[in-house]
Amino acid sequence: MKYIERPSGSENIFVDLPAENEDRKNLILHRGEHAFVIMNAFPYTNGHLLIAPLREISDITSLLDPELLEINQLVAKCVGWLRDLYHPDGFNIGVNLGRAAGAGIPQHIHWHVVPRWNGDTNFMTTVGETRVMPQSLEESYEKLLAVMAHDA
Repeated sequence: MKYIERPSGSENIFVDLPAENEDRKNLILHRGEHAFVIMNAFPYTNGHLLIAPLREISDITSLLDPELLEINQLVAKCVGWLRDLYHPDGFNIGVNLGRAAGAGIPQHIHWHVVPRWNGDTNFMTTVGETRVMPQSLEESYEKLLAVMAHDA
């Protein structure tokens, strides 16, 4: 319901949340020079991370080389952190470019890193497509920070 009832408008979480400087509240795990890592507040599964450039930009072809390098390095780090914490069997990693491709915030490109397990299901379709999340966002955040601290 939190997702459905949220106000719609021109807000951009990839600009607004980093500007608040309340990383724990906003689930921001890492800030780099050109990009940052944030937990998806409405995840497909535990550990669903998002990586976005700090600069608001919609198209991958407009990213500068330092941005592309840092984003790809963060994708690799996210896989390592999630592997250390959750031991998934695989990952979905991707970008939705444009609203027609499924981008919820098409004006700001971002990458999804989603851990997956053999036999997992994202939805229990027999119960009105209710998501099953065995761990709270706050608990996931704390556990990820601890794993990241060992990697530093």
